[in-house]
Amino acid sequence: MRSSRNIGGETRLTLSSQQPDLFDAPNFSKEVEAFVRSIIASPNRPSPTELIAKLDKEVGPKARWDLERVIQIVAGDPRITRSNRDYMASLLADDNLAKAFRGEDAPEPKKTSTIDELFKHSKLYLNSDEFNELVKFMGRFRDYAPYNNMLVRIQNPSCSFYARAKDWSDRFNRYPKEDARPILILAPMHPVMLVYDLDQTEGADLPKEIQDFAKFEGSWEPSWLENAVQNSAGHRIRVDFKPLSSTHGGFATLAGSAGEWKMRIAIHDGLDDPSRFGVLCHELAHILLGHLGTDWDQWWPGRLNISRQTAEIEAEAVAHIVTNHLGLKGASVAYVSRHLKGQEVPPGVSIDYIAKVAGHVEKMATGKMPPRRPRPPPKKKDVRKG
Repeated sequence: MRSSRNIGGETRLTLSSQQPDLFDAPNFSKEVEAFVRSIIASPNRPSPTELIAKLDKEVGPKARWDLERVIQIVAGDPRITRSNRDYMASLLADDNLAKAFRGEDAPEPKKTSTIDELFKHSKLYLNSDEFNELVKFMGRFRDYAPYNNMLVRIQNPSCSFYARAKDWSDRFNRYPKEDARPILILAPMHPVMLVYDLDQTEGADLPKEIQDFAKFEGSWEPSWLENAVQNSAGHRIRVDFKPLSSTHGGFATLAGSAGEWKMRIAIHDGLDDPSRFGVLCHELAHILLGHLGTDWDQWWPGRLNISRQTAEIEAEAVAHIVTNHLGLKGASVAYVSRHLKGQEVPPGVSIDYIAKVAGHVEKMATGKMPPRRPRPPPKKKDVRKG
């Protein structure tokens, strides 16, 4: 704002103290904080690149100036959950957010197009006869209480399908084997009920998609599995091959507090090597996409709050990209279609994370990688007495 003053008979223009500074950036702190808190309150954990794109759309590009500072402030709020703090810490780790601001590390167009193709075919599969057969098979199982599911899990961690002997015979034309081992669950009006895992039964064939859910075939190079297992160890992820249920290809879990391992993967040892490799890609993806939470070195993000459907779609999309690029074919289309709701991809699915993790897993399979270095401990503040 301009004002005039008369000095010695000469009128001069001066700038008032209210004149705005042309170099002052607008402060969007409140809007950005509301945006960040809305993200962590939702089942959505976008990558740094996707977060910035969403911020630009909902708040405006100028709000970028305040994003990193606000994330640091919100991450220090003692009222938010540990998983939310881990997610925000992973955004800031290794300059991930700064790299996204500069447009670095963008996913390859080829990987993005492969993801789009997978989703397109998965939606078409929803209307196929094979999918309807699978839905009927799975839908005819009894609805057991969560507590009983927990009891089954404790007695047989690899069990995928279970039912009473009568249900197996009446609904599936299958019967318990001669030396079948039953599982005990609680029953209404009775102390306990005996149920049987699918592997403890025999009889009519299962739907093809159930039998071949973990099957990968095609061009095969044995070094891919060897490299992936060795490079997993360099990420402090232990890979074991052990007996599992026939409908359970593998799983990833925390390794526990003891020892040098951060995560652990179990793969069904009854699978052939190409199928072991395909399942390993899927389980590695769960870890590197942050579905089990971040690690103490923040080598992967913390994205615990996403839904199971989102996690399974992301992990299988990674496995599909890697195996597809290497010349293997699996049942990814059928697998992803199981987790689509209303033929739409859940909004929490991160195309950016899928593409980047797929690139990393492919590198783990096709060459030797140096072991990852642990993050240096934080420097202690020099507190000196005056």
